[in-house]
Amino acid sequence: MAMADESSIHRLLIDATNHFTAKMFTEVAKENSGKSVVMSGFSAMTPLAQLGLASVDITHDEILEVIALPNDNATKEVFSYVSQDVRSVKGVDLKIANRIFLPGDVELNEEFGVVSRDVFHSDIKQVDFVKNFEAAATINSWVEDNTNKRIKDLVDPQSLGSDTKAVLVNAIYFKGTWKKKFDSRLTRDRDFHVTKDKTIKVPTMAKSDDFKYGYSQELDAKLLEIFYEGEEASLLIVLPNQIDGLNALQEKLKDPSALEKATEKMYTTLVSVYLPKFKIETRINLITVLENMGIKTLFDSKKARLEKLLKNFGRGLYVSDAIQKAFIEVNEEGAEAAVASVYYGRGASIIIDEPEVFRAFHPFLFFLTHKKNIILNGAYIS
Repeated sequence: MAMADESSIHRLLIDATNHFTAKMFTEVAKENSGKSVVMSGFSAMTPLAQLGLASVDITHDEILEVIALPNDNATKEVFSYVSQDVRSVKGVDLKIANRIFLPGDVELNEEFGVVSRDVFHSDIKQVDFVKNFEAAATINSWVEDNTNKRIKDLVDPQSLGSDTKAVLVNAIYFKGTWKKKFDSRLTRDRDFHVTKDKTIKVPTMAKSDDFKYGYSQELDAKLLEIFYEGEEASLLIVLPNQIDGLNALQEKLKDPSALEKATEKMYTTLVSVYLPKFKIETRINLITVLENMGIKTLFDSKKARLEKLLKNFGRGLYVSDAIQKAFIEVNEEGAEAAVASVYYGRGASIIIDEPEVFRAFHPFLFFLTHKKNIILNGAYIS
């Protein structure tokens, strides 16, 4: 597939990420009903795309359909672009790291090794999975180093053993300072309506300034976009008009194009903003999520087809475990976020004078974006 230009590759990336993120968030929200959550479809897509290039037949087709990319060439084009573009975001600290951990007695298929290195900037580390506590410590230490110590204990030693043939890990770390910071002296405890019947006090920031703002009749929600220094990355808040409107909003956003249509109507104006400070960490069982999204054979020892992953290793290789841990903290200075995803492979035998008012005093959705590409998103409930 010959991509016309950089803008078409960026468009393909946004469409694929939005599609994947919408489907993944539906499943993650279902698994965490009533809880604040944070996740990254973008992070989960990366090792999944790698596995797509290592797979054949039905496993390959299932992965491509779920990550919404038409073929292997498109996958290579998109993730080569990601490696260059997302690693150089102005004004923020954004790190993306990929690594494949292998036991000492196996080797990556040569062609897949070249693609991993050139497309995903993924390096290889050999570990002894039989010494499962040492192996887990090595992997977890690498994840901590690449997420500024925010993601800890990603891998459980009990999940590793003599039949572990490969562990693919993706880690993302983000730290951004608002272009216009909130004054901490204006932060105070304010009412937050968790439901119509339950109200609690939460530390809430306040600021009146020019922001990108919008109202969507289709979503029955208000939108606010707060930019980080450099203006390439931002945090988008989508606030349903009703206190109990989060479920209806999530249902409408199952359509991957709905959010983008709503953001196209946003404009810069004076807004009085009230936004809770928050910190969320979520651990996600990606196998359950991905199976519900349509990936079935990858996790089946009898049906998985990952023949292109390892040298001299044919049928019998499959993914036995897949985990994501995500973290975000939003405060007066800006936001800090981190995500890590891991996939284990075993062998069987992300101009108005009066100001508008944006009061985030009940549950809302948030999206951390870079040039409209969703890096991380979630729901704040309390």
